[in-house]
Amino acid sequence: MNFSNDSCNENLTKTYQHHVYAVVYSVILAPGLLGNVLALWVFRVYIRKTKKAVVFMMNLAVADLLQVLSLPLRIYYYLNTTWPFGHFLCMICFYLKYVNMYASIYFLVCVSVRRCELIMRPLMYNSSNPKRDWVICGLGWLLVCLCCLPFPLLRNDTSHNSTIPVCFLELPLQRISTQTAWVMLILAELFGFIIPLILVLACTCMTAGSLRDSRAEAIPDRGEKRRALRMLLVCAVVFLVCFVPYHITMPLDFMAKAEVEMTCDVRALIKRWHTVALCLASMNCSLDPLMYYFTTDEFWRRLSKPEITEGIGFNRRLSCITRVEDEEDDEDD
Repeated sequence: MNFSNDSCNENLTKTYQHHVYAVVYSVILAPGLLGNVLALWVFRVYIRKTKKAVVFMMNLAVADLLQVLSLPLRIYYYLNTTWPFGHFLCMICFYLKYVNMYASIYFLVCVSVRRCELIMRPLMYNSSNPKRDWVICGLGWLLVCLCCLPFPLLRNDTSHNSTIPVCFLELPLQRISTQTAWVMLILAELFGFIIPLILVLACTCMTAGSLRDSRAEAIPDRGEKRRALRMLLVCAVVFLVCFVPYHITMPLDFMAKAEVEMTCDVRALIKRWHTVALCLASMNCSLDPLMYYFTTDEFWRRLSKPEITEGIGFNRRLSCITRVEDEEDDEDD
């Protein structure tokens, strides 16, 4: 497929995109970094043994952190409109964007399915092995990394024939057949968006229905059901806010870049809306930590109660006792 470079003046659209990306990435950088580092610390240190989808949330935090670490370079580029860091690093940052997006979608689905299963069939998962969750996560990472490879591979390296090195938006697409392009687009929409969306919404509806369901195999604790429903609702909201707009505008942006007949105004409008949608997709790295805090009992309990402070105080008291004993031993000698 030949991607067109028509006579439309796209300088205004490009300036708009650079400004929006620079502002949004700057806003989400600090909360995304602090929130995900804190989440990994809490999950790793305090609640490693819980069965409430924590393994999947840990991997979700890792996926978000990978994107956050690439944001400073993105901000630099969109502020300066030049990329002095080399083509390889450009491709890594470009690749991490899509790996984060689809890894987040994958792990949000895993969190939703696991929480729903723990409510609907608790006996099956009371004795579950954490290794099973780690295998699911490993397979998910492998699948996402492989499926996202076409995103950087389809971009041309223009650093050798351009006086100003470019990256991200300005990287031209390679020429591929129309059939191949549409097959890739349909597969990405189907397996990367539509099926995960159906699973998340189905788990939410099933968990909500379990509040009125008194089946013997379902967990009887209505409080636990409400907590699970709260988490699933937050997962669904994050999914709808962050990923639905992007996957709606992605086919339109694809047509805007391809040789599809449309006016310059329509093309510019599509690119502007796609820019907003991509920013919403990037916001998931700062919204996910909020989900951990407000929906995971163990998480907010560890941060709200003085257990961490008590632990530090206990270590200090133990150190003082040990020091006194050492001094007494020295006096006896």
